[in-house]
Amino acid sequence: MTLNSRPARPVILGQNQYGKAENRVVKITRDGATHHIKDLNVSVALSGDMDEVHYSGSNANVLPTDTTKNTVFAFAKEHGIESAEQFGIHLARHFVTSQEPIQTARIRIEEYAWERIEASDANSRFIGSDEVKHSFVRKGMETRLTQITYDGEKWEVVSGLKDLVVMNSTNSEFWGYVKDKYTTLKEAHDRILATQVSGRWRFNWTDDEQRMPNWEKSYEQTKKHMLQAFAETYSLSLQQTLYQMGSRIINNRSEIDEVRFSLPNKHHFLVDLEPFGLKNDNEVYYAADRPYGLIEATILRDGCEPRIPVDLTNL
Repeated sequence: MTLNSRPARPVILGQNQYGKAENRVVKITRDGATHHIKDLNVSVALSGDMDEVHYSGSNANVLPTDTTKNTVFAFAKEHGIESAEQFGIHLARHFVTSQEPIQTARIRIEEYAWERIEASDANSRFIGSDEVKHSFVRKGMETRLTQITYDGEKWEVVSGLKDLVVMNSTNSEFWGYVKDKYTTLKEAHDRILATQVSGRWRFNWTDDEQRMPNWEKSYEQTKKHMLQAFAETYSLSLQQTLYQMGSRIINNRSEIDEVRFSLPNKHHFLVDLEPFGLKNDNEVYYAADRPYGLIEATILRDGCEPRIPVDLTNL
């Protein structure tokens, strides 16, 4: 056999998954005149015995992505949406246990929060109601996140948030850093510290024999500890603040073993007002949107192994 006539190396199918992404589902729960809203963006990814559909096109093991979409909406009615995590757990368990070829289900959910609009006493007289309990405004800027993965035996729940913008107008410094011939940044002993938090935290609940966390309470308390740490840390670097935020969560929330943050430093630079004969005594800043410093790190409970991806854009 000549060199040119050797058979080609076989091509092997690698990791694969499929599903329906970004199913927007809004569930209204009517408690008499009082309504409650859950607003989710649900993405389903399924994997398992799917070799043949790739090799020959046979759909014998394929649950249509349209069916996964329909399941999301049907489950919103059948099970309700107690929390993003609980809803994702219902979906993941269903896909793995109801379809033999499906071995793993990954459910990613973004939740958009709403808060009730309080009506004025004056207006309520004209509309014939003492209280308005069905009007809402989108709450805050952050988006709540969760990812549920289930393989028929073990669960992995990673929750978090993104786009939460926070600022300390003082109690932040940055000095004593390495300087070389390209360094122009002046040391700061009183600066604005601002960031747009993207964070994920992994729960140590992994099987049905364990007591399930209270997902709603856990999210609110985790966010509270994170924000309190940001506010209460006298910061000499954003890295120091990040570590304190993660440590506060680990130390106060026993259901969480790992936290990862990606914190862009939203720089605020003092404006030079001297050309106008004015002194800028840490009062007027220019908010630069780019380029920005990007500070990222994982904080772990002692003895635990990291499982949250380093690149949060892939989570």
